[in-house]
Amino acid sequence: MNQLTPQDLQSAAEYERNRPAIQQHIIALKKRRRISVGGLVTLVFENRETLLFQVQEMIRTERIFNPDKIQEECDVYNDLLPDRNELSATLFIEITDSGKIQELLDSFQNIDRADTVAIKVGNTSIFGQFEAGHSKEDKISAVHFVHFSTTPIFRDLLAQPGIPAFLTIIHPHYRAEAPVPREMRQEWLKDLA
Repeated sequence: MNQLTPQDLQSAAEYERNRPAIQQHIIALKKRRRISVGGLVTLVFENRETLLFQVQEMIRTERIFNPDKIQEECDVYNDLLPDRNELSATLFIEITDSGKIQELLDSFQNIDRADTVAIKVGNTSIFGQFEAGHSKEDKISAVHFVHFSTTPIFRDLLAQPGIPAFLTIIHPHYRAEAPVPREMRQEWLKDLA
């Protein structure tokens, strides 16, 4: 996927003018790219469009005008862009009970290890590879970035709508599975085309 560059961004004034329409479009796009796996984990599958929006919003919120800082923001979000034959997602651990945040979050320790989060199509599974730096031995973040490298067999199966697809999490303290909706599957196929 083409890297994000400062030239891809709208000027502050132009973005402010276009922001309501852009927001509506991105909300609809992310709705097709969001999936809850059990009651506490949600994944949003990213593409160039969703990440460009994130950069534009960050620059707006933080009032970033320095060209070097704008390039830094692009670089941060470029790490989330899926490579060829790859899907990329932001994984959120969503805990709403303020009295249990730390306890529940701690129970997700090691969710970012191999063979924990997978996409399964038919009998073929691909496991997520997590970006480093979002957990330590005694602390875990509620937000993680994960890449799924696909195989030709996986892509062939994904293109067959009659073969069911699921997102699964198998962790000692959290096990859940969610069927992948048709709209999300179509988004993935576009990403992989």
